[in-house]
Amino acid sequence: MSETDPVSLSALNHWAYCPRRCGLIHMEGEFTNNIHTARGNAEHEKVDGIHHETQGDHRIETALPVWSDRVGLIGKCDVVEFLADGTPYPVEYKHGPKRKWLNDDLQLAAQAMCLEDMLGRPVPKGAIFHATSHRRREVAITPDLRQLVIETAGAIRAMLASGKLPPPVNDARCKECSLKEICQPVALAERARLKRLRGELFNGSD
Repeated sequence: MSETDPVSLSALNHWAYCPRRCGLIHMEGEFTNNIHTARGNAEHEKVDGIHHETQGDHRIETALPVWSDRVGLIGKCDVVEFLADGTPYPVEYKHGPKRKWLNDDLQLAAQAMCLEDMLGRPVPKGAIFHATSHRRREVAITPDLRQLVIETAGAIRAMLASGKLPPPVNDARCKECSLKEICQPVALAERARLKRLRGELFNGSD
């Protein structure tokens, strides 16, 4: 991984959820399914085939490959709606409800940035379609979100170049993670705690 190698849009999502999960998948090739990933895969199957459609004055493209040489990103949009004036409007499909982490919004922002660089048109907003509620949640592609995309891509490149896995987060995210058994967040956190306690014991023995 060099400074010019593209980072996948899915890696941005994984990193924003948990850097260690990102490393396990994109550096070590580990992946297992659980009920959450299985539902997500089933939802994505609906839009994974390349398809062109017109609905009224909207043109709809599914499974659209996108990239940005400027930011160094590559991936695929689930759905891109081209509005009547030609403005691209990306829609990302997710199986669950909105969560408190920004990983889905970050992935959508990265798609918008790719579309802007490819088409030369501003993409001010997009949407997350939550399959559980069958509702769209519109997301503004703000300057802060765009900057976070750039910083996250840089962090992923640095991790891949170093070859070192980030430490486990060991919090509520781990309960829903399909890689929990591979990651072993509780065991590693306990090992780190014992190492710290031993250090404090010997440092205080003088």
